[in-house]
Amino acid sequence: MEPQKEIQELTKELDHAGYLYYVKDAPEMTDYDYDRKLRRLEELEAQYPELASPNSPTKRVGGAAIDTFRKVRHAVPLESLQDVFSFDELREFDERLRKDEPEAEYSVEPKIDGLSVALEYVNGEFVRGATRGDGLIGEDVTENLKTVRSIPLKLDGAPARLIVRGEVYMPRASFEALNEAQEKAGKPLFANPRNAAAGSLRQLDPKIAAQRKLDILVFNLQLSEGKTFETHTETLDFLRSLHFKVIDYRLCKTIDEAVSTISGIGETRYDLPYDIDGAVVKLNDLAGRVRMGSTAKFPRWAAAFKYPPEVKETVLQDIVVQVGRTGVLTPRAIVAPVHLAGTTVTAATLHNQDFITQKDIRIGDTVKIRKAGEIIPEILEVVKEKRPEGTVPYFLPDKCPVCGAPVERDEDGVAMRCTGAECPAQLSRNLAHFVSREAMNIDGLGSAIIDQLIDNKMLSNPADLYSLDFEKLAQLPGLGQKSADNLKAAIEKSRENDLSRLLCAFGIRQVGVKAAKVLAAHFGTLDALMNASEDELLEVPDIGKTTADALRSWFSSEQSQDLISRLRAAGVNFTCHNQVTDTRFAGKTFVLTGALSLFTRDEATAKIESFGGKAAGSVSKKTSYVVAGENAGSKLKKANELGIPVLSEQEFLDMLG
Repeated sequence: MEPQKEIQELTKELDHAGYLYYVKDAPEMTDYDYDRKLRRLEELEAQYPELASPNSPTKRVGGAAIDTFRKVRHAVPLESLQDVFSFDELREFDERLRKDEPEAEYSVEPKIDGLSVALEYVNGEFVRGATRGDGLIGEDVTENLKTVRSIPLKLDGAPARLIVRGEVYMPRASFEALNEAQEKAGKPLFANPRNAAAGSLRQLDPKIAAQRKLDILVFNLQLSEGKTFETHTETLDFLRSLHFKVIDYRLCKTIDEAVSTISGIGETRYDLPYDIDGAVVKLNDLAGRVRMGSTAKFPRWAAAFKYPPEVKETVLQDIVVQVGRTGVLTPRAIVAPVHLAGTTVTAATLHNQDFITQKDIRIGDTVKIRKAGEIIPEILEVVKEKRPEGTVPYFLPDKCPVCGAPVERDEDGVAMRCTGAECPAQLSRNLAHFVSREAMNIDGLGSAIIDQLIDNKMLSNPADLYSLDFEKLAQLPGLGQKSADNLKAAIEKSRENDLSRLLCAFGIRQVGVKAAKVLAAHFGTLDALMNASEDELLEVPDIGKTTADALRSWFSSEQSQDLISRLRAAGVNFTCHNQVTDTRFAGKTFVLTGALSLFTRDEATAKIESFGGKAAGSVSKKTSYVVAGENAGSKLKKANELGIPVLSEQEFLDMLG
């Protein structure tokens, strides 16, 4: 490939990977692959400097801070390190360094795969914590860092001002527990602990961060006002004395000793409670560091040795299909047992049909396998020359392997999804949604009780709620007669819910709270909606073809018809209580903002919808009116900028009549 084209393609690929990794916290490229591609780009730009772009990924120190949190300028830059991929490269680094520092000693430390942060203390009090960001500007995540139990909030014997650098990470045990909870809730799994830690630290609600059980290891003293040190290891010992959780290190007098230490860390890396992707070699003498200085991107006195991911061959013995709690069919490869990254692997993810087709993966193939992010086993490629005769391409089934309902591909993605309304694989999630506040609003029936009822064969269908044995329910652990009576009352009350709540409770794709209200008001009864043609559905405001197709598909399913029949027999209401007769707000969109005193937001929204209008959450050019209460903020400002009429609460009440 000609140099110019290769530079352009590498730049595009690395820019995209950097965005997913640093901004979205959703990496698609492994760190190792990213680093190798970056190295190749650096080589090309050095060879052809006239082709190098000023905005090349090689000129970037890191990713830019996102706008979710307040931006913080670091008092001392949080530099990144030069990567090396072999011991020969590490020895070259040593030779360069010893020209200026012939008596160099090195501190060798594990390189934790987490999120780098700076912790600042004033007079011993923790005052601010910030992410690395681009090294110069990061994000203020102080409140979330306070939830990390190993971070001291108060120091005894500390300098007047102290800044330390550490790596926030999620222990493997916490990561596994988090993904189990994500799967149970029908939410996407985190790819690796690093991604999970970054996502947790960027939660707007510190309570969520606290639940994630993050940890930290401190590895550098950034600033120490009024106190001086001669070596890096001396600073680490000092920080440990202040009760910081400090990275383990080994002081090495020669590069051979450093190489041996790095090899030892690599051999035991999977025994550690956290992920590492390499080992760091740092000049121990602090004065020497000052003399060596830094390049535009890296300090000259340190290097990061990157361990290559372990790849092994094995035989794909079978492909099984699992149905998740959201109905998504996930293919899973069953492979001959192989020891990989510290554990024996017998299965690997195949992601989806597109992944299988792209790599032409077949049962009986010899495949190369590795652990993505050192956690999740995945197939890299097929060893085609070892393919046995008689293999055939693999395709996911067109019917759910659990319930037999038709399988449909998502319109906007690659997922294959079971359409069964009564699919046992989705039962817990479907029931949790059915009883939720925005749906049938059955108070007191949480996920834990639902799972108990399922385990005790008392629930296999949402309709079973209306024929529960409450005497038996009262005997379940953690319940009792009072809880059973309260739950019975809540279930009985739900029989009279408006049709809109029932439609929402069905969990039909594309039909949320607002669409359910619009459909219920338009058709009046469930039977009328069920019998509606596509053209009749498309006449409803805000109902497009995708939603119309989802409705017709769901209502035509035998499982859906069975559920409706059973709910009808149970006496559940199938009519709309709030049909629109007064259409004064038809085609109008309202936005509510500020503190409302004359009515709640729910009351105002209900009134707007009862008159055929729509309540939206954000201001746009399509907004008809903004109703502003006390202390209205950005929405009011935007309304004024766009020239949208602004109503006081009283003016809004006057419109209601």
